[in-house]
Amino acid sequence: MTTAEFVRLEWEDRAAILTIDRTEALNALNLSVLSELSEALDAVAQSPARCLILTGAGERAFVAGADVAEMRPFSKEDALAFGRFGNQVFQKLNQLPIPVIAVINGFCLGGGLELALACDLRIATDRSVFSFPETGLGIIPGFGGTVRLPRLIGEGAALEMIYTGRRIKAEEALRLGLVNDVFSADDLTEKIGEWGRLISSRAPLAVRAAKASIRTGGNMTLDDALENESVIFSALFDTNDQKKGMDALLTKTPHDGFTGE
Repeated sequence: MTTAEFVRLEWEDRAAILTIDRTEALNALNLSVLSELSEALDAVAQSPARCLILTGAGERAFVAGADVAEMRPFSKEDALAFGRFGNQVFQKLNQLPIPVIAVINGFCLGGGLELALACDLRIATDRSVFSFPETGLGIIPGFGGTVRLPRLIGEGAALEMIYTGRRIKAEEALRLGLVNDVFSADDLTEKIGEWGRLISSRAPLAVRAAKASIRTGGNMTLDDALENESVIFSALFDTNDQKKGMDALLTKTPHDGFTGE
């Protein structure tokens, strides 16, 4: 386990578990938290982890936003540097080659929701609450919220959330496609383990390739994206995992697990 002041990085089987632990401030993001998060992501990128699970400590909040007390005296130049740094860290998270799952319990507001949006998948408890309150503070989301939210749930729904700052509960977030699953808060630990084990059991090179194809293809024309997918698809036929997986299916016999080779 690696522990900084506000960020804790642990390993369970083949999954990395990253916890933001600033419970006295509902895990709010400040410069220290962002810096420690960036360092932890570097460690994950250099590790053999097959997936990353990101969560917040305590039962009240995933992350309740950026630290308003720290931001209040910012000049325009300070705000520009803060926004750029946050976006840099969140892009580092978004561009990890392995799947990233946000496990959300309690408040997921402002910068916390932007952090969740930078992940690949989001699962929430029935106690989760989501909102972009920034327009009520005289600002807008500054860590990618106005960019990622419309791409995930559509422009109309995103505009409503950002214009009004309305809080939505987990079931509405599921209906909008903001989260992938909702479960009882009592099942939090079990669900984290289930998702981590399920993804880690798949062929890791194939999972990474799927993420790469989706990420790169999203910025291409349809024809270019299809060609990109074909190239990534074909490269996997040089791997032992492809042979192992297909042989097991054809012979109807189990294998001893994928090795990432």
